[in-house]
Amino acid sequence: MKKLAILVSGIGTNMQHILQSISNGKLSQVKIDSVVSDRYCRAIQYALKENIPSFSLEKTKKKLLSKEIDKIFIKYIPDIIVLSGFLSILDSEFCDKWAGKIINIHPSLLPKYGGKGMYGMKVHQRVINNKEKISGATVHYVTKNIDSGNIILKKSCKISSNETPISLSKKISIIEKELLIQSLNNI
Repeated sequence: MKKLAILVSGIGTNMQHILQSISNGKLSQVKIDSVVSDRYCRAIQYALKENIPSFSLEKTKKKLLSKEIDKIFIKYIPDIIVLSGFLSILDSEFCDKWAGKIINIHPSLLPKYGGKGMYGMKVHQRVINNKEKISGATVHYVTKNIDSGNIILKKSCKISSNETPISLSKKISIIEKELLIQSLNNI
């Protein structure tokens, strides 16, 4: 049984999808062992309702955040760490220590539209502003260089002529859920 740790900052949609996939058998041999957030958010509330050990580090200074997460993971020793809408940047020491165990889902076809400040609607707006014909999502390993780790899986979708950041976000969200479960099954 693989132990997952999930890092979140928001609603926790992908975390909920992982839980559903575990329940319905699409994701086997996996257990969410801990959920950690850099702020108090709905994902933490949901994890607590599911009796998953959950930690909100909202008052932790940014430069100490990775060290506080590491203290938690030393106790839980996750096999895989999933960044699920986690908006804080993990420091290089943390990334090196947990190398090959941290994965992220990004709402573009990396290496395009990745890097510092590129997340959520910012990515979709930039894709549309640049009149791209396709977009998609990428699951990749996390390294100290933002959105630069080895790609595990990616999948594309066409962008319609009347696409908006919101409509593109909905398309990409569906792809992200599929890719995340496929990636977790493959790792």
